[in-house]
Amino acid sequence: MKTIDKKDFLSRSTGALDKIFDMLAELPELKLEELKGNNTALVIVDMINGFAKEGALSSVRVYELIPGIAGLSVLCDRLEIKKLAFADCHTEESPEFGAYPKHCIAGSSEGEIVDEIKKTGGYILILKNSTNGFLEESFQKWLKENQDTDTFIITGDCTDICVQQLAVTLKAWFNMRNKASRIIVPIDMVDTYDFGLHDGELMNATALYNMIINGIEVVRGVKG
Repeated sequence: MKTIDKKDFLSRSTGALDKIFDMLAELPELKLEELKGNNTALVIVDMINGFAKEGALSSVRVYELIPGIAGLSVLCDRLEIKKLAFADCHTEESPEFGAYPKHCIAGSSEGEIVDEIKKTGGYILILKNSTNGFLEESFQKWLKENQDTDTFIITGDCTDICVQQLAVTLKAWFNMRNKASRIIVPIDMVDTYDFGLHDGELMNATALYNMIINGIEVVRGVKG
């Protein structure tokens, strides 16, 4: 195993994080009206009670995303942009509970989309039994039925888990098919949680950078 000098590691990491912070701060905003409704979809990832309002994995950081995403959902309706909402939904036997506390059991209130976003309506609900919604058969079916859709605005939580996995896999899927695409992630509409070593600000920033180097279009925000 390669020996790593702690002081050198921390020095190099601090310098890299400083540059990543500045990079993210200087990103442009996206003007929603520049997108075409017929080939664009808004994706809302896991804005459910179990991550925003109640349960072992709920986080105030996720809760604070609700107004912005609900507002964007309404704006997308005006431009006839399609909408999808993923919701974590597990059985009691889910292997995922080996990595995370038990959460979002099928049929529980934790697995419900938060009321504020539910009221905006107009989205197709996709239940997911893993952190990567791309793998769900219902999403694969939707992709086949909407082959003209090549622009996705991905919002929700958690930036470094479900959002990142969906965004990078979706981009790779388009790349594999030699098809141009725009996978857009607005910084002000994604977040992750704070817990022990899992520092929300750090994990958020490194996940956003990781998405950028994988071809994801990270923007500061979305203007209506």
